[in-house]
Amino acid sequence: MKCPFCQNSNTQVTDSRLLEETNSIRRRRRCSTCGQRFSTFETVEMRMPQIVKSTGIKVAFNPHKLRTSLARALHKRPIDDEQIDDTVALIELRLYRLGQKEVSSRLIGEMAMEALAALDQVAYVRFASVYKSFNDVSEFTQAIATLPLVSNNPPQA
Repeated sequence: MKCPFCQNSNTQVTDSRLLEETNSIRRRRRCSTCGQRFSTFETVEMRMPQIVKSTGIKVAFNPHKLRTSLARALHKRPIDDEQIDDTVALIELRLYRLGQKEVSSRLIGEMAMEALAALDQVAYVRFASVYKSFNDVSEFTQAIATLPLVSNNPPQA
């Protein structure tokens, strides 16, 4: 690290502290040439993978686009904005943890469908109908058949 005062590259770390609120490290440094003290901050740079579309075009991951797609599928469903944001964050985290430079847009679609199936089955079918370009009712019934049965009605005595 170069000294901001004399540009010497010989500096010593005198103190390091973890900053919990920003998940970074603050380092106090002292220049061995001019004796000036200064602070530096070290943070993690998270790089999301590039998204490879079906046409082969590579684009940056856009969480807003994913959120819009999920919100459209969840329109008029009993799911609040916070749950949608949590779902987007979960998919982002899963993509980051893959550790790959590029991922297929198909993978993101599959992750979104998986998350929607757990969150709201009606939204899952809506999303799947657009994502998989359903052409007739039989494709809807096939999608519904893949879902686990969930009963919202209490058992009758």
